[in-house]
Amino acid sequence: MSLDYNAFDALSFDCYGTLIDWERGIWDAFQPLIKVNDNAGLVREVALRSFAELENAQQAATPDMLYSDVLRHVHGRFADANGLVASALLNQEFGDSVARWPAFSDSAETLQRLKNRYRLVILSNVHDAGFAASNRHLDVEFDAIYTAEQIGSYKPDPANFDYLFNHLSKDLGIDRCRTLHVAQSLYHDHVPAKAAGMTCVWIDRQNLSSGGHWGATAAVEQWPEVDAIFADLASFADAALGV
Repeated sequence: MSLDYNAFDALSFDCYGTLIDWERGIWDAFQPLIKVNDNAGLVREVALRSFAELENAQQAATPDMLYSDVLRHVHGRFADANGLVASALLNQEFGDSVARWPAFSDSAETLQRLKNRYRLVILSNVHDAGFAASNRHLDVEFDAIYTAEQIGSYKPDPANFDYLFNHLSKDLGIDRCRTLHVAQSLYHDHVPAKAAGMTCVWIDRQNLSSGGHWGATAAVEQWPEVDAIFADLASFADAALGV
């Protein structure tokens, strides 16, 4: 399907996995635990899959918990699940690690390019302070920022997209049909966004469409019918801006 990118006034973005390289950040944040336990045999892919399962369970059980606290609990349970010994300090350091997760190399420049044409909106499973720290890596002024802390639930809860639609209209005067959702996660974003009737662009950072690994993102059995797929954000921007 060929999209008419002129049909949209706003781009709503997932942040972690799409703009911020959260898998690199998560893996780096696990290193103190791995080193303390002298367990160099724990491989990255196994750790990320374990993280995905534990994070999803924690967010479902405590939808109003701040994301920093979600991470703190996940770290302790990750240690237990993998036969490691954690501490309150290590758990807290992991909980505070979002600020250190790096941006993808194309994110900051590409967002500046897109801002010349579109209103930019964040819809993210994070707390306000966490996104503020991440946005220092992105270095762009978003037109609206909607976080799990504000909404009181985590994607893929449909309530997060209802919140997006209501606030796009109220805050920016933009209808959902004029908003293009841009995200990496099929589970957190594309399944609920398509169910809500959005047009969606998949930024396939993990190369899943060609057999890549799910990593820190929960797997889905039935893939949604996304409207366009790009390997990275810069390629999407080239198409959207007619380069």
